[in-house]
Formats: sequence, structure tokens, C-alpha cells
Amino acid sequence: MRPYLLKGHERPLTQLRFNREGDLLLSCAKDKSPTLWFSEDGKRVGTYMGHNGTVWTADFTLDSTRLITGSADSSARLWDTETGESLFTFQFQEPCRAVDFALGDDMAAISSDPFMAAPARIHIVRIEEDITDQDATPVRQMESDKSGRVSRVQFTDLNKTLLTASEDGCLRRWDVEVGKMIEEKQVHEKQVQDMQLSLDGTHVVTASTDRTSKLVDVQTLETLKNYNTERPANSAAISPIYDHILIGGGQEASQVTTTSSRAGRFESRFFHKIFGEEFGTVRGHFGPINAVAFHPDGRSFTTGGEDGYVRLHHFDADYFSTRFLN
Repeated sequence: MRPYLLKGHERPLTQLRFNREGDLLLSCAKDKSPTLWFSEDGKRVGTYMGHNGTVWTADFTLDSTRLITGSADSSARLWDTETGESLFTFQFQEPCRAVDFALGDDMAAISSDPFMAAPARIHIVRIEEDITDQDATPVRQMESDKSGRVSRVQFTDLNKTLLTASEDGCLRRWDVEVGKMIEEKQVHEKQVQDMQLSLDGTHVVTASTDRTSKLVDVQTLETLKNYNTERPANSAAISPIYDHILIGGGQEASQVTTTSSRAGRFESRFFHKIFGEEFGTVRGHFGPINAVAFHPDGRSFTTGGEDGYVRLHHFDADYFSTRFLN
């Protein structure tokens, strides 16, 4: 399983995102320039120029014609995927952290960090088909003065609710229509770095610096499974075809010499979703893994690290024929 090594960033990766069909892969990093790749062979398509700070997260529309990015430069930008043109800028007073398109792509959620006296906010904006009609004014805002940074946002229940993961280790459900929090639950002891939805939308997998990853029910926020990683978990993904969980992380390089040798190992780790057992690892990065993602068809996966590399792996035939794994 020899990977494609994609070098399009000079600074650490922050998120990796496939489009719906899986033919495109977008990488976000701290070098302010999201990069688009062909997922089959890792060929670089182009770079989106315009942000002036770290790009934390991104999302594609269902037809892949547009994408949205959230950046530390206090803006979220709407792009033309094919041409790379910046179509519209949602400008805020605080750094933007997480973005997500609603089902149907007529709305988007954008989270902004707490800054000065302002609390963490989630902004719901309308996305117009005709860009000349686009307005930057949010149609709804939701605030949480105790959550800290909101690292991930995810529309659920046919856009009726919004699920958020925060710095305080809590997951929260929000009523999108009225802009009020429905439920919150302390899922992790430390900050949640990543949260990714299952294919059927019934559960999410989280990754936290408390050295655990968890499978959580979307409706009840109950923890279904725990995966102990022995070192900070920065990202986790759910296979769309098997009961497999992919987790990436690793101890910061500056702390490796003061902890156990195992804590500093920078591997992609595979766990069985139901039994919670680790059954495989893939090495290669020269630093903590900050982002992982499964291809929508489940036949490949990608990882992005602190070393600035994206590694694109296509599974060998053994992965699909080994009975005890599937």
C-alpha cells in the first residue's frame, strides 16, 4: 500500500475533505492557501488564493461547484471550485473556525472564536444561487459563553438541528429554526479536535486531546464506544463500507522526549468500530497527524500531518478479502 505523497503546503495541515463523488480532495493548512487535488492519482488541480490566515476547515456543495472555507483572518469565503475565483466573503470580527453546508446547500453554518469580550458564536447564513443576490448578514446567530472555541459544526436531522463540538469537551445540539441550544453533554475531558458524521447520519466519531476517540449517538449524545489512543487524537473518520474507525494524532514533537517512546509515534491507527480493538497501523508522517478522511467509496484514505504532507493511500486487495476485518 504505497501512498502518494502530496506536497502542496509549507505549514501543518488542518483538515482534509473529499467531495461527494470522491474524485476531488481539498487540503487546508496553516499556510492560508487551500489546495485541490485529484484523489485518484494525487495530481494537483490548483490553489485558492485570498485568505490571509490559517484556513481551518472547508466544505463542498453536493454538486462540487462551490466550496466554503473558514479562516483565522476572521472571514469565511465562498469559492468557485473549478475556476478558483473567490465569489463572496463573509467578514466577521473574530477568527472563523468551522464551516458546513446544509443539506440542499441553501444555508451554511460558520463558527467564530471567542475574542476579547465576544463569546463563541455560530452564524447561519443564507447561500444564494445567484451570487449577485448574496448577503453577508446572518439569518440567525447562536452564542455560547462557556464553550470556548467551536471546532466543528454539522447539520443533522434534515437541517433541523446543528451539532457542534467545542474546546470544553462538550457536544451540543442546537435548534436551527429558533437558534436555541437543545442539549449539551460532556463527552471528553479536554478539547474536541475533530468530529465526523457517519454515512447514515446517526452517529459521529470524535477525536480529543484527552487521548480518546468516541462514537456518539447524534440524537441522544450518548457515548456508544470508546477508543483509547494513548496519545492526543487530532482527527477521526468512519469507514463508509466497513465497521472501521481511522484515527490520527500523536504527541507534540517538543514533548516526545519527556514521555514514553510510544506516545510520539505518528501513525494512522485503525480500530474496529464495534469491538473497539486496534487491528492496524500505517506509518509515514514525521510529526503528529492533524487530519484524516476516508474516501466516499471506502477504498482509500488520506492523512495530513504537522510535516505539511498529504499522504493518499489506496487499500491493497487484502483489506477487502481478510474476513476478520469486515
